[in-house]
Amino acid sequence: MRSVDDHQRVVADLIRSRPAVMGSLTEALGLVLADDVVAQLSLPVFDNSAMDGYAVRAEDTSGATPEHPVLLPVTEDIPAGRTDQLTLQPGTAHRIMTGAPIPAGATAIVPVEDTDGGLVSVAIRQTAPPGKHIRPAGEDVVLGSTVLRAGQLVTPAMLGLAAALGVAELNVIPRQRVLVISTGSELVSPGTPLRPGQIYESNSIMLAGAVRDAGATVVATATAGDDVTQFSAILDRYAGTENHVDLIITSGGVSAGAYEVVKDAFGRHGSQDQNHGVEFVKVAMQPGMPQGIGRVAGTPIVTLPGNPVSALVSFEVFIRPALRMAMHLPDPERPRRPAVLTETLTSPRGKRQFRRALLHPAEDAVGGVDTVTSYGPPASHHLRWLASANGLLDIPEDVVEVSAGTQLQVWDLR
Repeated sequence: MRSVDDHQRVVADLIRSRPAVMGSLTEALGLVLADDVVAQLSLPVFDNSAMDGYAVRAEDTSGATPEHPVLLPVTEDIPAGRTDQLTLQPGTAHRIMTGAPIPAGATAIVPVEDTDGGLVSVAIRQTAPPGKHIRPAGEDVVLGSTVLRAGQLVTPAMLGLAAALGVAELNVIPRQRVLVISTGSELVSPGTPLRPGQIYESNSIMLAGAVRDAGATVVATATAGDDVTQFSAILDRYAGTENHVDLIITSGGVSAGAYEVVKDAFGRHGSQDQNHGVEFVKVAMQPGMPQGIGRVAGTPIVTLPGNPVSALVSFEVFIRPALRMAMHLPDPERPRRPAVLTETLTSPRGKRQFRRALLHPAEDAVGGVDTVTSYGPPASHHLRWLASANGLLDIPEDVVEVSAGTQLQVWDLR
């Protein structure tokens, strides 16, 4: 059987980055910059007022106190957005709003709270030192400076900065585009009455959510019965470079029994054609041993087992990190935390076991160390327990029994 580490490398090598594209600011959030952003103007663009108040020459306010205010005529009103250039004459004041341009000759702003708020003349009740409440041009960003770096994850603050600099588009690594196919003739859509032998289809909903949570885009979800023609028609619709899908994920149809539609579509033993075919392998893990990987008309495809826990654990172990690496996103893998096991467990010989777990952080635990407890049965159909677990307990493949008090690695799903 192939090791988990080896299969991780195979999947990571299959899923490749798309070329960087110029995208609008509204599309760039959560993506990674492909190029530096150099400021084409300064911020602030011009000297402007930090307060609602009055633009003055600082020397004209000398000696002003609440008991003995300085009275100045108000000769202009400057709201934010006024575009004509003004000059403040000595011995006068201009009423000014926050963000409005400072008139030539003004050296300070007196906040309205330190005045009587006059419109014709204003009583200044506080001396204003030079530069007070003035935001000088370039105080935040200097023209020609590099403000954003390639490799940074685009955040809302970065979008605000780019917009403030007049940048309408950013060069980013685009999201991976993913098709999710769930297989099985027993599957029906939630909300449909069940007939005997039928179950509700959940894998495509679950895996599509996992794809989005990883930062990628779901192009479509589909369900195929155990019919090779139907399954192949879905592949033909979406595979190939002209159909704009970067990855196809299937669940089900890869085990050793009859009616395994994915195996039947590609031949029971897979294909050696590097551009069209799937290699079916057994990976030394539980859950999730049967796996498949290859290409359909050049489009990467990863085939996962059908049991829901196996499918989602397989996604976490193999696909999530590969997708995030292809998009250059930070922290492609889930955080791994050492934790002390609170019970004795057994694990199948020769398989790396990923058990649903409850991770108890050190701040919540006695003794100041992280502890972990297995959560629910290890079988791959117990989805309820995975839905409320906050970790995956990683038991090495060469371990058969783990005693309470042993320190193990836990994949933090929080």
